[in-house]
Amino acid sequence: MEPEAPGNRRWIVLVALTFVYVLNFLDRQLLGILAKPIQDSLQITDGQLGLIGGLYFAFFYCFIAIPVGWLADRTHRVGVLSLACAIWSGATMACGLAANYAQLVVARMLVGFGEAGGVPPSYAIITDTFPPGKRATAFGIYNLGPPIGAALGIAFGASIAAAFDWRHAFIAIGAIGIVTAAIVPFIVREPRRGATDPGRVEAKAKAPFWATIAMFFRHPVLLLAALGSGATQFVTYGLGNFAVLFLIREKGMSLEQVALWYALAVAIGMGAGMVVSGRVIDRLTRTSRAGYATAPAVSLAVALPFYVAFVWAPGWPLALALLTVVMFFNYFYLSAAVALVQEEVRPDQRVLSGALLLLVMNFIGLGLGPTWVGAASDWFKANGSLHSLQTALYTLTPFYLIAIALFLSLARILRAEARPAGKVVPA
Repeated sequence: MEPEAPGNRRWIVLVALTFVYVLNFLDRQLLGILAKPIQDSLQITDGQLGLIGGLYFAFFYCFIAIPVGWLADRTHRVGVLSLACAIWSGATMACGLAANYAQLVVARMLVGFGEAGGVPPSYAIITDTFPPGKRATAFGIYNLGPPIGAALGIAFGASIAAAFDWRHAFIAIGAIGIVTAAIVPFIVREPRRGATDPGRVEAKAKAPFWATIAMFFRHPVLLLAALGSGATQFVTYGLGNFAVLFLIREKGMSLEQVALWYALAVAIGMGAGMVVSGRVIDRLTRTSRAGYATAPAVSLAVALPFYVAFVWAPGWPLALALLTVVMFFNYFYLSAAVALVQEEVRPDQRVLSGALLLLVMNFIGLGLGPTWVGAASDWFKANGSLHSLQTALYTLTPFYLIAIALFLSLARILRAEARPAGKVVPA
């Protein structure tokens, strides 16, 4: 085990972990980015696309994360991360070789299996590398993985698909991940558990598996953070998996325009949201832990009218401008929820608790969000709607209100507790 990382070393570790997260999210988002050519090639419906990008993927991604978290809490977290990166990257290459829908389903499930070991170990490594008061900022930078991954996926994935074939995009990006998996252990060293927690030493006893799970679901702070994040992700993944298809089908964009303009919108909107949210949350929580909940609640309330306007907008330039604002405010929840959960539990519970957070929010959001939108689009089309996907996206608006209500409930609990950030709750 390495001692606490010095200042410069911390940032090298963070950059390396963020790059792995970029690949994690890039591989995950390729299906949505290349939805139109995949649909044309394999003759699949919106409903089938929603299932393969949602429920089928999430089933493996969410539930495998629990035993992976338990294993990583007891073993070498960097090794688990590296192996997971190799598995999901190889499975991404297999997606490009799929000859039919069934083969694509199996390959996507394997991507989910591998990606389950990517994020929870990274959460714990970052928490044991950065001290309280700097963690939300670190997680804000780490959470640049999704916008950078999505933007690169859009830019390179759509460009490769437009110039060659959608299959080449999966194969090329998967190959990059295989190389990265081999390099990661040489850059990221395993930190001592609890190294950055004031007055704590590394736990010698390992947290019990079932007791940690029971603690998580009995703890109102952890459960509300997970449920609020899940309701938010119902919107973000429901929209994200169909945004490119929606812009092409309903707003008149071409794949080449998507590769440039949508990639910029994601990079600017989501990327700025991740960085700003981390700084805002660190500042708010210096005076009150309720900032972990009020920041997401307020940001989602601001995003809601812009989201409705985006779905309504008559042309793609206005729609894309509105979507950029939506993406900026949609992602304040992520750094807040991750930092809160990681600070709320003991060092030896962090990977498993991070996995449980991902289980709840991704099963609700990633598993059900795209599945809902795809099924709704097929239903509206069968009932005569000429703009079925647009109508389906309107049905996501109530989930904004649900997420806001959950985060406001969490804020009330955190105010009532009124204890300093970083105080650990016993199991």
